[in-house]
Amino acid sequence: MRARRLVAVATAGVLALSGCGFKGLYSTPLPGGADLGDHPFEVTAYFDDALDLVPQSAVKVNDVAVGKVTAISLDGWSAKVTMDVNDSVKLPANATAEIAQTSLLGEKYVSLDPPTGTASAQRLRGGSRILLDHTRSAAEVEQVLGALSLLLNEGGISQLRIIGNELVSALKGREPQIKDLLKQLNTFVGTLDNQKTDITNALDSIDRLSATLDRQKKVLTDALDTYPAALRVLAQERAKFTKLLTSLDRLGTVATKVIDGTQSNLVTSLKALTPTLRQLRASGDFLPKSLRVLGTFPFPLGTTRQLVKGDYANLNLYLNLDLTETLCGLSKALCSGLNTSSASTSKAGDSAGHSGSSAQVRQMPGVLVESGR
Repeated sequence: MRARRLVAVATAGVLALSGCGFKGLYSTPLPGGADLGDHPFEVTAYFDDALDLVPQSAVKVNDVAVGKVTAISLDGWSAKVTMDVNDSVKLPANATAEIAQTSLLGEKYVSLDPPTGTASAQRLRGGSRILLDHTRSAAEVEQVLGALSLLLNEGGISQLRIIGNELVSALKGREPQIKDLLKQLNTFVGTLDNQKTDITNALDSIDRLSATLDRQKKVLTDALDTYPAALRVLAQERAKFTKLLTSLDRLGTVATKVIDGTQSNLVTSLKALTPTLRQLRASGDFLPKSLRVLGTFPFPLGTTRQLVKGDYANLNLYLNLDLTETLCGLSKALCSGLNTSSASTSKAGDSAGHSGSSAQVRQMPGVLVESGR
């Protein structure tokens, strides 16, 4: 009878625990744990590696326990860690989470920290999620010892002695050269430091040039596309270009011979011009003034008002248009042509009953021109 009562009590206890959501010892609160307060909120964080983190592990902010890990599950290839955090914790929504270790062989815990960059205006609250780009896991002791073992066994530590001996052998007896090299390096580095402004400006100029080339890349591409056609044209006209260059070479040879042959005459002519140029220089500003007067003759600028009183001036000008003597002085052929024309004109005048001579025919009458200013 007593055994039946114990079985009934045990059965009732199991049903009661299962109805209350009993999840084993992990759901049993432990003494000395974090104070979750009256209204803790739930936060979910995703890690690439949860290491050996277990439920009931502490959640800390600035090394102060403010919550605990309630569940760890697998979400795809990531570890999903669910935490209960005291509602007094004030962290931005983009806070970071890290699985850290209390000591070298201590327990794991989750550390919540503000972001290193700009903090979000929103707060971390119930239902918030910390994604993979804001979480990380600290290196474990096994990983550190494994890397150290790799360095000591296969990292070339044993070769350091050989390297040191070879360096000593290479530098032995060359101390002056090494010192001179170091001095030159010091001078070189100092020169670079003094020219750093120019170097910076050069780099800025190269940057601007690169930007310009980038903006003009279509033009450059089109130009490069036209180069093959241009090269084909040049190849087709190669014979003509060769002939042109050959002709230029002959022209240069002839010009050199001409210059060499006339060099003494040219120097003599230039020396003969020396007195003329000296006189022109000595004339100063008289020549420009004379040319100014000549261009405005017979009413020169600047003096007309002094010579002419009033608002009007008359000019009688007699122009002799007989060019016979002038043409005869230039060419005998022109002179003989004029004489022949004069004789024909004279005969025509005689047949018409007019008297005159060839001299009178050749001499053309003057023209009286009246002008006023």
